Amino acid sequence: MEKIRLSRFLASAGVASRRKAEEYISKGRVTVNGRLITVQGHLIDPSNDFILCDGRPAQSEKRVYILLNKPPGYLSAASDNSGRPVVVDLIKNKSARIYPVGRLDLNTEGLLILTNDGDFANRIIHPRYGITRKYEALAAGVITENTVRKMGKGLFLEDGFSGPAKIKILAYNNSGATKLTVEITSGKKRIVRRLLKAAGHPVLKLKRTALAFLTLGGLKRGEYRNLTPAEVEKFYFLA
Repeated sequence: MEKIRLSRFLASAGVASRRKAEEYISKGRVTVNGRLITVQGHLIDPSNDFILCDGRPAQSEKRVYILLNKPPGYLSAASDNSGRPVVVDLIKNKSARIYPVGRLDLNTEGLLILTNDGDFANRIIHPRYGITRKYEALAAGVITENTVRKMGKGLFLEDGFSGPAKIKILAYNNSGATKLTVEITSGKKRIVRRLLKAAGHPVLKLKRTALAFLTLGGLKRGEYRNLTPAEVEKFYFLA
């Protein structure tokens, strides 16, 4: 088998993203055939070399890519010390260890990817790849077109500039709330909620409806499907 970089192998084995895997190597947490490796770029033969990370074997698993329609009330995590429900619990007959890509907060629902491919996950999460996220929100108050323009240009939040966004008003309801869509590439934590709150219109309900070209299709809350090989390849092409 062709030799590959150790960090790439760790990412493909689901140990961590490639960036995180490089950190593990630098910190002396990885051995190859009993030899401690701390230098980046080390090449290994996945078919013959024995790799340990933190003393545990790192084996290349079959890669899994799942699209889930996350219901509200579930943590975007693989486990929780307090015993709260997590999104991984929704996936039946798991053939590999998987984890969510990025986070939808507890009360946010919608499109979430789960995988064991660290490199793939990093390409979705990292801001340099500019993957678009689309949300449908219900926000308190009547949002004016002037406010839409301001949010679209970006607002300064406590952790910096929110970045530009595409925002479209869909409707106003009888209770004085606004239904709208928000498209944004920023992966900052709770970015849509914080953007709308900064504009004076706290989110009442939030759902992610698309990630790049992926949509929920006909998936109901809690339902999921595997990504097709063509969809996975398209993500790699975009990033």
